[in-house]
Amino acid sequence: MARAIVMVIDSCGIGAMPDCKEFGDIPECNTLRNVCEFNNGLNVPNLEKLGLGNIQNFKGISRREDAIGQYGTMKEKSKGKDTTTGHWELAGLVSDRPFATFPDGFPQGLIDRFIEKTNCGGVLANCPASGTVIIEQLNDEHHKTKFPIVYTSADSVFQIAVDIDVIPLETLYEWCEIAREILDEGHYNVSRVIARPYKVIDGKPTRISKDRRDYSMVPSHTLLNDIKNAGMKVVAIGKIEDIFSKSGITHAIHTGSNKEGLELTLKAIKSDLPLENIAYSDYKDGGRENYLIFTNLVDTDMLYGHRNDVAGYGRAIEEIDRYLTHILGLLKEDDLLIITADHGCDPTVAGTDHTREYVPLLVYSPKLPPKNLGLIDGFDYVAKVIKDWIF
Repeated sequence: MARAIVMVIDSCGIGAMPDCKEFGDIPECNTLRNVCEFNNGLNVPNLEKLGLGNIQNFKGISRREDAIGQYGTMKEKSKGKDTTTGHWELAGLVSDRPFATFPDGFPQGLIDRFIEKTNCGGVLANCPASGTVIIEQLNDEHHKTKFPIVYTSADSVFQIAVDIDVIPLETLYEWCEIAREILDEGHYNVSRVIARPYKVIDGKPTRISKDRRDYSMVPSHTLLNDIKNAGMKVVAIGKIEDIFSKSGITHAIHTGSNKEGLELTLKAIKSDLPLENIAYSDYKDGGRENYLIFTNLVDTDMLYGHRNDVAGYGRAIEEIDRYLTHILGLLKEDDLLIITADHGCDPTVAGTDHTREYVPLLVYSPKLPPKNLGLIDGFDYVAKVIKDWIF
């Protein structure tokens, strides 16, 4: 039984790409290096052993001549710096056309259509904003009017925030589905609609991460479709099923935190996940034992990168490393572990948006020889490695 386990440390970039200024970023962006520097080094012995310190100089992460993994740097081919673009390319789909962004807010015609179709009565904001800031600023008005808070960012996202004690969570999801439909029908080329539920806890509007949902455009075709069509499993942990709009997924389970995602990944590797409870209705067991476990660890991006919390970002990386002790100990000869990222989100630079960066690549199996992979052109290298492994 050959298995591939892919763990995406969301936003863990390792240096600005040459075209970073075209995306509004500065050459000094380097998410992981700057996080290491700020925290006076990180305690990540497992990532170090896999070869992370051999890729470039990260404070506190040593170069290891006895590294056990294959290690390198990947350069994105697609025109973007967002979650969807990065993950799609990891799965083999290169996006030549960038998703649309809305630095001045969404067109009034789109907003009017959304209000009409949802019967929500109106919207608040309709501008680029930090999600944590905008719900604090508009919470009182939201409570008074019951209008959803609609906002965007430097990324291609249509975000809808509501206090779920005011607007039911099911209504928020319904409004997101309607927004997705309107955007697709109007060919707006928006990557994701994001449900941003929150509650007022101890007087402070607080987002409910476990109930966030992403409604992505449907990718044309990725490696995930090939795996599913071949009668094998694609087990999606975290927001993977949202990023791929369920396309090519056979089993999925959402998570509320990195810890939960890491625990579920451990269970999946141990074959302890109750797959019968998380299988899609259209899943048909093709009798083939090879499969893919695909995990997104979002806290680095959502909780720390976007909030400029450099210390929190460092702690999240160290937490992942602690779980790697157990994960590495479980891997068998026919298991392949891939650790990478999808873009950057440097919490040490001005702004709270994603950054256009190279990403690290660590590849390990007990039967693979250690190797310096150097600079790799394209995140789709990951798809090629997986395909060679499990097909």
